[in-house]
Amino acid sequence: MLSGYSQNHGIRCAEIDMSQTPNWEHLRAFLSVARAGTLSGAAVALGVKHSTVSRHVTALEEATRARLFERTPSGLALTPAGERLLEAAEAVENQIHLAQEEIGGRDLSAGGSVRIGAPDGVGAFFLAPRLPALTERYPNLTLQLVAMPRVFNLTKREADLAIVLSLPEQGRLATRKLTDYALGVFASRAYLDAAPPIRVPADLRRHRFIDYIDDLIFTTELDYLDEAARGARASLQSSNIIAQMNAARGGGGLVVLPRFLAAQFPDLAPVLKNSVRLKRSWWLVVHESQRDIARVRIVMDYIADQFWQARELFQ
Repeated sequence: MLSGYSQNHGIRCAEIDMSQTPNWEHLRAFLSVARAGTLSGAAVALGVKHSTVSRHVTALEEATRARLFERTPSGLALTPAGERLLEAAEAVENQIHLAQEEIGGRDLSAGGSVRIGAPDGVGAFFLAPRLPALTERYPNLTLQLVAMPRVFNLTKREADLAIVLSLPEQGRLATRKLTDYALGVFASRAYLDAAPPIRVPADLRRHRFIDYIDDLIFTTELDYLDEAARGARASLQSSNIIAQMNAARGGGGLVVLPRFLAAQFPDLAPVLKNSVRLKRSWWLVVHESQRDIARVRIVMDYIADQFWQARELFQ
């Protein structure tokens, strides 16, 4: 186990007949369909024809004597037997990656792509400026940063690793805490100069707020307006924290922001800094089958180190 990471095992059920050794190409097709949810999506990921993927999956079902997928309105979903096979197939995939790295040498194998999922604010304003140093160190490494407000499904390989605000409850995942971070209420200096004074928390209810769109909040950790200013109402909402921040900078009202983010803009001023204190945490999450792959491990360790070095920034 990678130091600092904990495991979260999902429940697996339904025995399947493994008396015939599955072909690796068949398992690759199976994994791609499980992650993409469609035959066409798997075909694109593998760079083969739709019919090839279908043929491989059919052959695998014959070899295992089990139905692995069922059709749903949203695509193909794993059956209980498919869920059981997924764990075994990912273990095989991981061993193949590790063997390739051992043959080629760990350092030399730090190539390929790693996709990082992260919330928009920390992804764009903290992580993005620090990633070029890693690609300079490993010229064969390609980093893909998906900085947007959403939950990333690591089982379906929407990302290789992700920074999250709350620990996932399901899945074969390894997690590591990165840091706690402080939030506060901010507004543009121009807005505060023209608006009624704010001396006590009760004064906040008299002001316009900028906040998340209620039904688009992807995690309850971001539903903090009432915690910051009980009874306050948002007159402007956005699903993106950078948009919220820029609306506040434009004089739109008060906004709750991570302090590290607001500190980068001198035109934003803290409001009731000693009275409004909020805290949240970021965690680094990786699928169990990915964590020992050299390029993924290198990126994980680098990200964790960057957060550790900047820990005072977030407080």
